[in-house]
Amino acid sequence: MQTRDLVLISLFAAIIVALGLVPPITLGFIPVPITAQSLGVMLAGVVLGAKRGALAAVLVILLVAIGLPVLSGGRGGLAVFAGPTVGFLIGWVPAAFATGLIAERFARPGLSAVKQTLGFFAAATLGGVVVLYVFGIGYLAFGAGLGLQKAFLGSMAFIPGDLLKAAIAGLAGRAVMVGYPLLPQRA
Repeated sequence: MQTRDLVLISLFAAIIVALGLVPPITLGFIPVPITAQSLGVMLAGVVLGAKRGALAAVLVILLVAIGLPVLSGGRGGLAVFAGPTVGFLIGWVPAAFATGLIAERFARPGLSAVKQTLGFFAAATLGGVVVLYVFGIGYLAFGAGLGLQKAFLGSMAFIPGDLLKAAIAGLAGRAVMVGYPLLPQRA
């Protein structure tokens, strides 16, 4: 790994943390707050690719584990890993990886602007929403004892906002691809 990779991983970890400064919005019917940090996970995947995007998410999780208040609402520490939202937190790593992997394959240089933007949007939606929800809803249902139906239905309230975040990530991915492409090139 080069110094440039370490800097980019750290930068996107900082972006994920900075998006945690946006105050969380809590809904009364499910214990998961609406935060902007999942946008940072999507951005890490579409801009950095699978490996570096996932490592940025791992870095944030390590910061949480050592007690730094880097999550939305100023949360941090090991107690976070015992809460009902830990599935979404741990899901950041596979979500960023899947987002990056899909972006590397479907938003290649040389495609038209529309195809690249749609590729980034699809990557953010499939990786940053679907994969993240598999982990988050799975833990809510089984680990937190809500039951699959209640966890799934409660999480559907977040879909419109997450699709908006995916659209923002798609546009940002395209803008970065035009100005300073960072996605790893596949042979």
